[in-house]
Amino acid sequence: MTVSVFIAFWAVSILFVITPGADWAYAISAGLKGRVVIPAVGGLLSGHLIATVIVAGGAGALVVNHPIALSALTVAGAGYLLWLGINMLARPATPRADDIQASGSWSRWAIKGLCVSGLNPKVFLLFLALLPQFTDTAAAWPVPMQMIALGLIHTVSCGVIYLLVGFGSQAVLQARPAAARGVSRLSGAAMVIIAVVLLTEQMG
Repeated sequence: MTVSVFIAFWAVSILFVITPGADWAYAISAGLKGRVVIPAVGGLLSGHLIATVIVAGGAGALVVNHPIALSALTVAGAGYLLWLGINMLARPATPRADDIQASGSWSRWAIKGLCVSGLNPKVFLLFLALLPQFTDTAAAWPVPMQMIALGLIHTVSCGVIYLLVGFGSQAVLQARPAAARGVSRLSGAAMVIIAVVLLTEQMG
């Protein structure tokens, strides 16, 4: 694979990364908690890495070719987003300077982040649509390795943007409790809307 291929893929991939969605909402909610941005983003990135490996291994196509499996994944992901969103609406986060997170919070936020991205069927469909277009069967690298390399580029981009979003929300809203509650509710509403859209697509 050539450098130009990597750059071309990154140029397309970054457009999806900078588009606000469930991952953004989760990164913002982590930023409002003050000290869990890194584990939360780490969890989100783990979901993208798992999706990369699954698609590169050929299982992604298997899921897409079996509507029941894809529907089950969609419903599970939508249900989880709906649960998170409702909780954020009911209990909006307010950052506090003395907010001390328990050590267990890191693992919980990482696992929740993994579920947010790992159960999102849009991630699998995005990789299935993009990765094959930028691979070359005549290249020295096997196609699965090419897909993993491209997936890593996408994941690194996600990491940079999500960290900026998480820490940015923390820095901007740390001293503005009312604004923080509003943004938290907005993030929760975004998760609920995304979940409803996913469920509606399944019923359509």
